[in-house]
Amino acid sequence: MKVSIVGAGPAGLYAAILLKRMRGDLEIAVAEQNPPDATFGFGVVFSDDGLAFLRRDDPETVDLIEPHMMRWNDIAVVHRNRRIDIDGVGFSGIGRLELLELFRRRAGQLGIRPTYNTRLEDIGSIRADLIIGADGLNSRVRASGDFGEKVHMQANYFVWYGTNREFDALTQSFVETEWGPMNVHHYSYAPGRATFLIEAAPTTFDRAGFGDMEEPEYRKRCEEIFGDVLDGAILIPNNSLWRRFPHLSCERWFDGNKVLVGDALHTAHFSIGSGTRLALEDAVALCTALRDCEWATEKALPRYRSKRAPILAKIVNAARKSADWYDDFGTHMKKAPWPFALDYIRRAGRITPERLRKMAPRFSAEAERNGCSLEVAE
Repeated sequence: MKVSIVGAGPAGLYAAILLKRMRGDLEIAVAEQNPPDATFGFGVVFSDDGLAFLRRDDPETVDLIEPHMMRWNDIAVVHRNRRIDIDGVGFSGIGRLELLELFRRRAGQLGIRPTYNTRLEDIGSIRADLIIGADGLNSRVRASGDFGEKVHMQANYFVWYGTNREFDALTQSFVETEWGPMNVHHYSYAPGRATFLIEAAPTTFDRAGFGDMEEPEYRKRCEEIFGDVLDGAILIPNNSLWRRFPHLSCERWFDGNKVLVGDALHTAHFSIGSGTRLALEDAVALCTALRDCEWATEKALPRYRSKRAPILAKIVNAARKSADWYDDFGTHMKKAPWPFALDYIRRAGRITPERLRKMAPRFSAEAERNGCSLEVAE
């Protein structure tokens, strides 16, 4: 059986590893259009829940990456110069390039050698029993078939940077600028390194003139705006262009012998930190379906969708609610720090008062002492 995987990001490499472990006689080819040391973005994060799900299905991979991760037990929300810590929300971060290198090394041990700088112009010319599209948002595999894709754009603009400093928690810092409200998502992924993702409402973006600036100019302005957060550090660019977040969904997950995983199939807003986790879980679900259906793709691909879709929908729906909250974060910033922090942690609509008290007992108690009711939305 021949399997061709298009894309050597986390989802593509992980799918190759799982398949080879399940069935050693598979002929697996992995093609990536970018060079091996190219990556867009800086660090990726996994929630404790996400790692727990992954460990359940593949403890070896978690054991491989966990020693290389930086971990935090809290989320910090900064509003009106007041920092409020929300306990019980654990996350771990790792550099995207380091994660890819760990997967490449593991794939190599299994005899899998991806080819890089290889752009497959004609997907239809690939001779394989199964073609896995793990080639991201601009997937050529998806473009080559009929997957019923839909894309909805969020209103806010964001730009992805790194910075040369560490933070002690995954932190959301909200600031009121002379042009309007802005915020930054920042978290460490390696010693002395952090992701620094800046977001602006359309009105703020236009008033600040970001759309008329070249990258070095708007980077300098952002360093000034978030000077207190950076505390002397600089912003490090890497394809750091202002963009709006695209919500991609596909009505059909497979077309003939072609099937999609990860960002080629769906996207989840960065505010819930689940993109990489979902891509890896897609790979697990696909490979498990193939094995359980004795490698008959005509049975395995429908099974992959039927088993995975309900689980995925819950997280993607939460991500959309979170994204909508961020599209209106300037309105939420009119609240005082404690009601604002409570509003933030409940933004995806999945946390009941009982769950919040159990998950974050210290924050819940402090919120109530500061006049917030956990029983109703503030």
